[in-house]
Amino acid sequence: MKQMYLKDIHEKLDEEPIRKGFGRGLLQAGKDDENIVAACADLTGSTQMSLFADEFPKRFVQIGVAEQNLVTVGSGLAAMGKIPFVSSYAAFSPGRNWEQIRTTICLNEQPVKIVGSHAGVSVGPDGATHQMLEDIALMRVLPHMVVIAPGDSVEAEKATIAMAKDKKNPCYIRLAREKTPIFTTDKTPFEIGKAYVLSPGKDISIITTGTMTYHALKAADSLYKDGIDAEVVHVPTIKPLDAATILGSVEKTGCAITAEEAQIAAGFGSAIAELLAEHQPVKMKRIGMRDRFGESGDPNALLEHFGLTAKHISMAAHELVE
Repeated sequence: MKQMYLKDIHEKLDEEPIRKGFGRGLLQAGKDDENIVAACADLTGSTQMSLFADEFPKRFVQIGVAEQNLVTVGSGLAAMGKIPFVSSYAAFSPGRNWEQIRTTICLNEQPVKIVGSHAGVSVGPDGATHQMLEDIALMRVLPHMVVIAPGDSVEAEKATIAMAKDKKNPCYIRLAREKTPIFTTDKTPFEIGKAYVLSPGKDISIITTGTMTYHALKAADSLYKDGIDAEVVHVPTIKPLDAATILGSVEKTGCAITAEEAQIAAGFGSAIAELLAEHQPVKMKRIGMRDRFGESGDPNALLEHFGLTAKHISMAAHELVE
């Protein structure tokens, strides 16, 4: 883990909402490039776009509660040579405006950066209507769309800056609402399209994305004490997948678990299953939401209730290895 410049998971880690890292990254991107513009659907503070809006008011548009208009305006700005970031809750963008994203952004190959905040069941008390679980499936199927799910706020900041530099592709970044542990550092590498082996092992590959990577690291530590040497592969870029890193890990271990805070149907786990089925078929288990909506409750209690914790990853690993 030290080789990848990670923090020690045995220590009490600082916590911060992943969306705050996006806010800092967008502000820095705006300072670096005057063509960076932003628009929001009346959720500037919640999505942390407020940092950019306060610094660059002439480069910010408050669209209001009109998510379809939000992305079509973004497409128009991109057509005029700008690099627009458009933000809302993931339940509304891409949840409400997927057709406009498909037609005005992807079909026209416009480099709009779509920011979906408050994704996953860890949204907590807002309940099923706001706990977006289908966004990975919706966005990865779109031609030309890059899909990113950072593991913590530090990585989210890097990912946002990297997205701003991509002047060719539309991108979607998935952000969590609640505070999550910060396990990476300023020196931890990040590049769009790359996956990272955070903890090497030989018995099983735990392939994760977004908020579940911290749980995977904790599970790997617990499994090692039980005599199972698990390799943790963090995949912040869900599309395009880093096939070489993922296949290299699975070729070594011979079995795999995927973990995501989203629907496993057509989501991240399905993307990994498709890759392995074509190139490296192995036994695997997928951890995620199984054909159901979320519920209102405490974020950590919901993760436990739906089986999205280190304990559940460890249990699945034991079953698969044994």
